[in-house]
Formats: sequence, C-alpha cells, structure tokens
Amino acid sequence: MRQLKWWEHGIIYQIYPRSFQDTNGDGIGDLPGITERLDYLAGLGVDGVWVSPIFPSPMADFGYDVADYCNVSKIFGTLSDFQRLVSEAHARGLKLILDYVPNHTSNRHPWFLESRSSRSNSQRDWYIWKDTAPGGAPPNNWLSEFGGSAWEWDAATKQYYYHSFLKEQPDLNWRNPAVQEAMYDVLRFWLDRGVDGFRVDVIWMLIKDDQFRDNPANPRYVPGQPSRNKLLPVYTANQPEVHAVIADMRRVLDGYGDRVLIGEIYLPIEQLVAYYGPNLEGTNLPLNFQLLETAWNAESIAGVIKTYEAALPRGGWPNWVLGNHDKARIASRIGDAQTRVAAMLLLTLRGTPTIYYGEEIGMRNVPIAPGQVQDPAEKNEPGIGMGRDPERTPMLWDESDSAGFTSGKPWLPMAADYKKVNVAALSRSSGSILNLYRELTKLRRENAALTAGEIGEVRAQGSILTYERRLAGDQFTIALNFSDKESPEILPQGTILLSTYLDRFLETRGGKMSLRPNEGIILRN
Repeated sequence: MRQLKWWEHGIIYQIYPRSFQDTNGDGIGDLPGITERLDYLAGLGVDGVWVSPIFPSPMADFGYDVADYCNVSKIFGTLSDFQRLVSEAHARGLKLILDYVPNHTSNRHPWFLESRSSRSNSQRDWYIWKDTAPGGAPPNNWLSEFGGSAWEWDAATKQYYYHSFLKEQPDLNWRNPAVQEAMYDVLRFWLDRGVDGFRVDVIWMLIKDDQFRDNPANPRYVPGQPSRNKLLPVYTANQPEVHAVIADMRRVLDGYGDRVLIGEIYLPIEQLVAYYGPNLEGTNLPLNFQLLETAWNAESIAGVIKTYEAALPRGGWPNWVLGNHDKARIASRIGDAQTRVAAMLLLTLRGTPTIYYGEEIGMRNVPIAPGQVQDPAEKNEPGIGMGRDPERTPMLWDESDSAGFTSGKPWLPMAADYKKVNVAALSRSSGSILNLYRELTKLRRENAALTAGEIGEVRAQGSILTYERRLAGDQFTIALNFSDKESPEILPQGTILLSTYLDRFLETRGGKMSLRPNEGIILRN
C-alpha cells in the first residue's frame, strides 16, 4: 500500500467564518476567532480546516461575491490575521484550505468596473456580454440559480451580461486566456502565503456553451420548485472544456508540492468521477454529495457506496460529505439518534470525510423568522425552501449568553437549545455525540485499516448496513442500524471497539447478535 497523502488519510472540517467565533463583538465571526479555536479543532481530531470565503466583498452573497481576490475583508480581519492563522494551524499539525470562487466576481470588482465601462475596454471580454435577441429580449433562456433570468441589462453599453447567481455576481469568461492567467495568479498569491489547498466553488459551471444555445425544458419540473429547475442546465454547466481549465489549476497547485484541489460538483456519480481527470490530473477530491441527497435507509446507502466505489477511476481517492453551508443540517434531516449512526458511517467509509462545523455537537437548523432572513436566495424566491440561513447559524460553545460565540448581537439567531447543546456541556457528558466524534477520530487515527484499507462486502439486510475495512490482515466490520427498533444481525466473531451508544468497549461477540435501535458498532475481527 502506498503512503497516503495528508488529504487522503485526514479529516477535513468546514468553517463558515461568519458563524464560528467572534472576537470583536460585532456579532460576526472572524479570523482571530478561528485561531482562538484551533486547539478545539486539534483536539477533535481533524487534519484540515476549510474556511469559506474571507475576501473583501459587498456581501451580497456573503463573500461569494468577491471584490478583491488578494486580500481579507475587514469584517474578518487582516492579512496579518490570516498569516497568524496559517502559522498557528501549522504549529498544531493542521492544514488550511481556502475557498476559491472563480466562476464569478462582485459587480464592484475592478475587473468588472473596467469591463462594463465601454465595449472597447481591454477587459470587456473578461466577462460574458451579449447583444439582445430579436425584439429586445435577453440573449437566450438561461436562468439564474437564485431565480429569474441570468441576464442583466446594462443601459450604458446596451448589452446584457451573464450571471449564474445574483446580478451582483457577473460570471467571468473562462474562455479568455487573460482571465485564466489572472485567476491562476490568485492561487499563487495564497499558496505563497502557506495555504495547503483550495475548495473550488461551483467548479463544474466555469465554462458555458460557446454557441449560447437555449437550455431545454425540464420535463420533471413541478410548480413550487425553485424557478431554476424549469430548465435542464445542458449548456450552462458541465461543459467538456472545463476539464482543461481544472488541469491547469492542478498544475499550479502541484508546483507547490503536497497541496489539494477540492471541487464543488453537484452531478450524478457517473459524471462526477470525470472530474478526477482521465489521468488523475483534475481535482484531487471532486466532492461527493451522495449522502446529502440519498434516502436515509440501509438499502439506499449501500447502493450509493457500491455504485460510487465501482465508478471511481483507478487511483481516484474517494470522499464523503454529510453537510455543508448550502444544505439542511444532518440532524434536521434524519433526527438526533440517526445522526450518531451518520457520524460512524462518515468516519469509517473509505475515503476523506468532511465535517461541517457543528455536526459534531448535533446542531440543527434554526428557524429564521421572515424579518431575520439574510440569505439572498430566500429573499429572491421566498417560501420555496431556498433559504440557507438555518444551517449557517452561530457555533454553540458554552452556556453563556450567545453561547460563547460573541459578546455582541449575533448576525443570525442562536439555536434555542444552546444551553444544552454546546461544546462545553457535551464535553462533560461522557455519552455525548461530541465524545462519539472524538472516539471515532481517535479510532480512525490509530488504525490504518480505517484510513488506508480497502472496503469489503457492502450489504444491506432489512435496516442493517454492514461493510468491512481491511488492510494487511487487519479487518473491521461496521454494522449500522438505520431503524428505531432492535434488529438482529449475524456478524463475524470479534471485539466491539466502539458503539454509537459509547457503552460497549472491548466486548467479544459474534454470531447472531442484536443491534439496539439506532446503534452502530465497529467490530475488530
């Protein structure tokens, strides 16, 4: 077995910086706050810290509208604060991963201000501009991910510009070599400052159809769904030319040694795996969101595991994600009891796991009253479930006011149960989900079969999912009960190393045994 790279054997932890830790009392998390909590992250047992966008921005989409790629927003701190974060993270053996947003900029970015200043400006072609269709209509039927047409009229230059998201987020023209070089220079800027990798936002959307053909209607669209679902994104995403761009990005990172390129890609498995590249020169980790989108039962998840493993290219390293800043929290999707089963699944499957901040304490979505909504996706199409504020609320650290997140008023409301669900309280409770996460990361770190080992037979029988992890004669069986009823299962002889109940340690079992409701176990054979 080859020596694994850090991003293969490691665990990645995503931080939404606005909501992690505030140190100046403005109610918004900041870089010094992340630095302050690095000991917690090291103690949790993670290896890489992925920080969502921190760049200067008007915050129309909370940092995903970048006005300057090579600086830090004053909201989050300074470049010096960032350098200290990198240094302190590395001192603890932690890697730092930055969010990279190459598809679009803010409409206040200097590049766009130049581009829209006149049709003859040298940076005009840095963005996607088109004349009107006959009759003055937008150039085609392409839709914004946040609702309505993706084309915005510019009265000054009498053309439309394209925006996949908000009108304040014009798309860069990645077919332009000058854009490519400018954006590769952005990567180099942060790599020179010690960044260990990038998570690339909407990487599969970078290139658009060069003929600007209309997207076809979606025959499965149902009224009440987001308006973007009316069309199939045949010509606005997943274009074949995007892979050459990604390969160029990889070459930039590879020039700095052991770095990681992670791609956000919402595509079916058979299309997702193409983003490894034909010779593994694409993204190191095309993010696998299947656990966010699959029915939560043993049979469905067994099917996903087998399909994904079979589709991986030779040498392609798998990865798994339970939650992120765009999707409902896992505890809200499947309930508190199954969240413990999900933790064991995530941290024992083959591949790199990503933990979204707060998953380790069982944070749930927080209801957001209409007057408290911040997310532009919800404001543009209210009432149809577009809002992402509920999964972005502040981290819960202790029982004090605002849960130790801030001394001021938090930018989003706190969870109502924060006096019980917080790091301090759960650390004191031996059977808590937080301590389950700590035991799982410790077991994973101490047993190479759980990181480097192959995955054996994956089987669903009733409510029980089982699979094996094997390496050099060392073998583990993982058995997970997806039911709230006790379920018998025939398991090989072995020693129970861990139960999600945290009450079965070094118990020798085998043959027919019962898994308690919502229980998972790790058995060493």
